[in-house]
Amino acid sequence: MTSSATLPTTPLTRSAADERDEADALWWHDAVVYQVYPRSFADGNGDGMGDLPGVTAKLPYLRDLGVDALWLSPYYVSPMADAGYDVADYRDIDPLFGSLADAEAMIAEAHRLGLKVIADLVPNHTSDEHAWFQAALAAGPGSPERDRFLFRDGRGADGELPPNDWRSVFGGQAWSRVTEADGSPGQWYLHIFDVKQADLNWHNAEVRAEFEEILRFWLDRGIDGFRVDVAHGMVKAEGLPDWDHEQEMLDGANEDGDRPPMWDQDGVHEIYRAWRQVLDSYEPHGSRMMVAEAWVEPASRLARYLRPDEMHQAFNFHYLGSRWAATDVREAIETSLEANEMVGAPTTWVLSNHDVVRHASRLGAAEEPGRHNHKGLGPRDEQPDEELGLHRARAASALMLALPGSAYLYQGEELGLPEHGTLDDSYRQDPSWFRHGGEVVGRDGCRVPLPWKADAPAYGFNDTGESWLPQPASFARYAADVQEGVDGSTLELYRTLLRLRKELLLGRGDVAVVEGFGDDVLALQRTTPDDGRVLVVTNFGDEPVALPEGAVALVASADLVDNKVPTDVTVWASLPG
Repeated sequence: MTSSATLPTTPLTRSAADERDEADALWWHDAVVYQVYPRSFADGNGDGMGDLPGVTAKLPYLRDLGVDALWLSPYYVSPMADAGYDVADYRDIDPLFGSLADAEAMIAEAHRLGLKVIADLVPNHTSDEHAWFQAALAAGPGSPERDRFLFRDGRGADGELPPNDWRSVFGGQAWSRVTEADGSPGQWYLHIFDVKQADLNWHNAEVRAEFEEILRFWLDRGIDGFRVDVAHGMVKAEGLPDWDHEQEMLDGANEDGDRPPMWDQDGVHEIYRAWRQVLDSYEPHGSRMMVAEAWVEPASRLARYLRPDEMHQAFNFHYLGSRWAATDVREAIETSLEANEMVGAPTTWVLSNHDVVRHASRLGAAEEPGRHNHKGLGPRDEQPDEELGLHRARAASALMLALPGSAYLYQGEELGLPEHGTLDDSYRQDPSWFRHGGEVVGRDGCRVPLPWKADAPAYGFNDTGESWLPQPASFARYAADVQEGVDGSTLELYRTLLRLRKELLLGRGDVAVVEGFGDDVLALQRTTPDDGRVLVVTNFGDEPVALPEGAVALVASADLVDNKVPTDVTVWASLPG
């Protein structure tokens, strides 16, 4: 048996937070952020739709869970064609969620409890019901109002064909033709997503000035940061050239080395430099942050968003999509740390969000979904092994929370919630389902309201039993109240992991791969700023793995057997001296 004092290690890139004195490290460098999807978190008025008063009432739960911040998906005024990601007014709250006063009360209470608040910003497009778009329709071709968006004349003899061949991420073509004020067929406007989500023209100075003011509006109300939706998509290539390849959110060069003209254009970086100046103007300096939803590969190109005068963080979708195998997860960790070190930025880690199948289901599937799968899980699909998925999900979460940098959790993952994979088609609301003619299930299955109480109406989502999406009967066994205080429950596992992460300073410090455990085991040695050493072992193989001599288990995703780590289990262990 190897002595823990002489573990053979391969150092990985240091966490960028270590380049600063510990006292100067900013909150977002190593924060654990909890994503709240307001429609499905908690319903304060019983109408079946989650709201801001519901969020406020549950803030003590998030404090007790041990997270540092919450990120809320959009709560702005919206016709809800894409669950609020079609914004009609960026400066007000949709009545479904409450009022501006409710938002201010929620922010104030979060701060009182020691929690930061991150708002979702949707700058790539507005709703077609936004005042600007309505003005553009009325003003006609060539007007300043239309220049705020991407209106173009059609091709063909009478302009009857769309301006180019781009496809919508949600299915179908990415252009819709308008009827002009005189009743004649008119220009076309670009919508990379739904027809009700008109893409803005980010070459327009008025658009840029407007969003800087929107940032200030929310910063003045105490918002601590912004998650930027489709951060890689705002600027399009000059001339909007054709792209006869499959259109997805993921940016990456095709087989000829060409990059999609709608994603990751160099012009986006100028926008974020201007936004960074706005955020940095607020005191204390550097306390406000931005995190990019940027589906960009390779990692070295994503790191360009994280240069010192641009974004603070970007979601790590490479890590999220890693196959459940030691080699794949190790590669994602190494690549992410190395790329971010080049620009001096902390790395983020994430396993689930509102756009992908929950990892408790992904990891139990016979064939894991592709890295950037937005297609969902439906009743006609082979259903995952629920027990296996949860077992692996707990191990995956324990590994993720041991890594240096910042971690993002999606609401309900701390309960072990699986995807609602048998949701009846009659309840679907995701525009992807409709635009693909039912061939793509969409994302509704990961957005089902949370279960708080096993024996209450709507499992405690509210007091009336109303729910905008139906909850499966299986949610009763995942309810928060049946896990509260129960040794070994997923909720208590997360609480322990988050408590130890803070106590051991695992969000900072060095990380090295411990060699010698075999190809099916990922073992990491964490050296923290106070010179503590923690061994993190995840067993992806079929045989139990012995901990080295002197290692003492601190927490494990499942019980150890004779001080050995079973299959699909992660353990954190202290190392002497």
